[in-house]
Amino acid sequence: MARTTIREEDITSGAVPTTGIVGVSTFTASGTWTKATREAALGVTIKRVIVEVQGGGGSGSDGNATSTRHTHGGAGGYAKKLIDVSSISSATITVGSGGAGVTSYPSNGGGDSSWADGTNTVTGGGAGAAGTADNVGGLGGTASGGDLNIDGRNGGGYAMYSGTDSMFGFGGTWSARQTGTANTGSDEPTGYGSGSTGLYGNGTTRDGRPGIVIVWEYA
Repeated sequence: MARTTIREEDITSGAVPTTGIVGVSTFTASGTWTKATREAALGVTIKRVIVEVQGGGGSGSDGNATSTRHTHGGAGGYAKKLIDVSSISSATITVGSGGAGVTSYPSNGGGDSSWADGTNTVTGGGAGAAGTADNVGGLGGTASGGDLNIDGRNGGGYAMYSGTDSMFGFGGTWSARQTGTANTGSDEPTGYGSGSTGLYGNGTTRDGRPGIVIVWEYA
């Protein structure tokens, strides 16, 4: 297979290769991927893309003295697919939100993320709500339509101490450092698609992390 050589002067001048990976489009909000626009920006013909789709993570629930429903947010699903875009002009990109934090139970689940081009639909499902029953964490989001589909991991029950990691982020954790703050007992989840930890009568849980869609463009 031919190898593309990138010279140091090409890097400093902002030049891009004309074969192989030529660009990447990252969506942290819903929008449209348009092939002609990207080709004009890159100065190449885009033949294929690899799409990575991460669904939104769920928030943890907040229990109280009469309940054990302080359970933790699950992670969104992840899907990855190689797509020939020779006859595809655009795709609708949906980026799922993270589940909003709560002061009780159940919590809020995350939103679905997707790539939809009229032929291919690649979906990373959002995580489900936590605390729908005693000791039940949020269900992980499902994944579909990819060459690789990885369902998100479920959130843990009340005896656990963190939300769930995703392919692109780490779940929030219980932290004594947070005592006395607005979100007593929890650190923020990070990245994309991860879940937040539950609390036990300590205020508002953190939001789950939103999803992301990444489009790797090949000439």
